[in-house]
Amino acid sequence: MDKRILIIIPAYNEEESIVSVVSTLIRDYPQFDYVIVNDGSSDHTVQICRERGFNFINQPINLGLAGAFQTGMKYALKNEYDVALQFDADGQHLPQYIQPMLDKLAEGYDIVVGSRFVEKKKPFTLRMIGSHLIAFAIRLTTGKRLADPTSGMRLYNRRMIEEFATQINHAPEPDTICYLMRRGAKVTEVQVEMQERIAGTSYLNFTRSIGYMLRMAISIIVVQWFRGGAKFKKEWRCTE
Repeated sequence: MDKRILIIIPAYNEEESIVSVVSTLIRDYPQFDYVIVNDGSSDHTVQICRERGFNFINQPINLGLAGAFQTGMKYALKNEYDVALQFDADGQHLPQYIQPMLDKLAEGYDIVVGSRFVEKKKPFTLRMIGSHLIAFAIRLTTGKRLADPTSGMRLYNRRMIEEFATQINHAPEPDTICYLMRRGAKVTEVQVEMQERIAGTSYLNFTRSIGYMLRMAISIIVVQWFRGGAKFKKEWRCTE
């Protein structure tokens, strides 16, 4: 039997891009189900979803990415999906890479990351310093390389759906991915391309980005050692 696949699209104030992103999925990738999680948007995102007949969950208050993503994972678990994909509502993620990620997941991995730097070298620019720092922290604590730890395009199997749906501290962030790797989750990456967001501005300006990267690095190096949870039974592997 074919696996049931859900695309989870957290959306906060994405009125200018949500129609393009979802319409493309509906038109070109009807084999995949999707759900938009409107995260307390203050613009017209929810009205657009309602008018267009999109499949969406409306959170009346803003819970942030972690809360929106966990809502999507709870939906996936309740509706018995086998695979869930985290997918941006701003148009940066390209759906043509979903199938290659699914093919890789079928090899026995728990998480597949859509990475910009599997086959391409990561530039050592000011923008990428934080990514280098997080990648170093992950390698330091796991001994494994994750080339694009901040990528938000991630594919999860059923076991990971259950983890994220039931564990309140599991945010879709690099520190949680690293934590799951240390517990035994099998993680790999697939080369993808990403484009600039269709419209709007990311909440992560330069100052916030620096703060975010530092928090992630500290969490990976220090905090994760105090997180509880039993290890997975199977050994894990990650791309070298």
